[in-house]
Amino acid sequence: MNRYAIASVSFAGIFLLASPGGAQSKSAVASEVEAVYASSAALYQDLHLHPELSSHETQTAAKLAPQLKELGYDVITGVGGTGIVAVLKNGSGPTVMLRTELDALPVVEATGFAFASKVRTKDDAGNDVGVMHACGHDLHMASWMGTARIMAGSRKTWSGTLVLIGQPAEETGAGANAMIKDGLLTRFPRPDFALAVHDDARRPAGEIAFHAGPALSNADAVTVHIYGKGGHGARPETTIDPIVIAARTVLALQTIVSREMNPFDPAVITVGSIHGGTKNNIIPDEVVLQLTVRSFTKPVREHLFASIDRIVKAEAMAAGATKTPTIERLNTADALVNDSALTKRVGAALIRQMGPTHAMEGNAEMVSEDFSAFALAGIPSLQMRVGAIEQGRFDAAMKSGETLPSLHSSTFLPDLELTMKATIQAEVISLRELMAPSQRRS
Repeated sequence: MNRYAIASVSFAGIFLLASPGGAQSKSAVASEVEAVYASSAALYQDLHLHPELSSHETQTAAKLAPQLKELGYDVITGVGGTGIVAVLKNGSGPTVMLRTELDALPVVEATGFAFASKVRTKDDAGNDVGVMHACGHDLHMASWMGTARIMAGSRKTWSGTLVLIGQPAEETGAGANAMIKDGLLTRFPRPDFALAVHDDARRPAGEIAFHAGPALSNADAVTVHIYGKGGHGARPETTIDPIVIAARTVLALQTIVSREMNPFDPAVITVGSIHGGTKNNIIPDEVVLQLTVRSFTKPVREHLFASIDRIVKAEAMAAGATKTPTIERLNTADALVNDSALTKRVGAALIRQMGPTHAMEGNAEMVSEDFSAFALAGIPSLQMRVGAIEQGRFDAAMKSGETLPSLHSSTFLPDLELTMKATIQAEVISLRELMAPSQRRS
């Protein structure tokens, strides 16, 4: 077996082996979810109508914090910028953290729904942009609030300390570390476990998936400046054309994954942006490429960067460029490794209570996010996925081969009711499993 292959834990037979400790009947949890759904759905629509960009989630935080205070949580705001920490102590037992994200994306919404966002603002670079919850963070927040209500109103079913965090700036990869640097793990009860749920645009609404071991990839942003010698488009012999160099570079970069990497070591290099030139008959002096680079392990990560550096510089040299390209690397997220024991325990509880057709083992993905910061801080962590696509639409797409809107798409919108109810149910089941009163432990 390749020593860098993705680890996984099989859940075969887990339903039969699951411990009964901490179990709640499916109907009981479902009825509790029904009781909070209307308020969470209303919150969702409000949040969807009023999205805010990363590190600017002031109004979003201002909507959530008072509701948590009303439920009896001790709430501190402004942690790591606009972050929220809400603590509810309920006797002895473990401390469990449940995270949600606050930020939206610079996307102009095109769903056509009545509550579609029409917000426009200036981003940090001064550009006028639309703003949309195109990644489901509004769903996460509204579900998180529903879970907060259920847990506050059912203290006999659990024991310990519940820490709810509303994290800013997940989309930029800055929010989790900002909260940690601001004392999240020292000023507040340090979690024994950390949980999160993220919606999934590739699964039917209501499915819950979990995957032990490496689950989400490293993500790195790379900016390449290629320098040439500008001039008249009709006299290319007097220039060194950086657009041609950039074109050759883009193609050559793809051979890193296809010809340098072991096929069992997942890796992605995507050139997502290329900028150069101002007019059809002017050869510019410079072209800028922006890349996203994905991997799971440190050796693969470093190999990718060494190869990018080699190819970018070699293509410039081959074209006779007199100025060496510059390559700027920004690590935006580290790989998320779901704790195996935690995943097995929570996965068993989910299968037991939601059934194996609704809760199941999932797969690792090449997407990334900064929830990994908590695992790297030494906290056993688990992020689950919840399907968000209406079943009929999902089935039709599987039959026809249609590509459904992905997360970050201007047309992505979750199937609200089923997705939200499954999210709340999964969160409550997971928390009660980990915080079962002592008399109910096996």
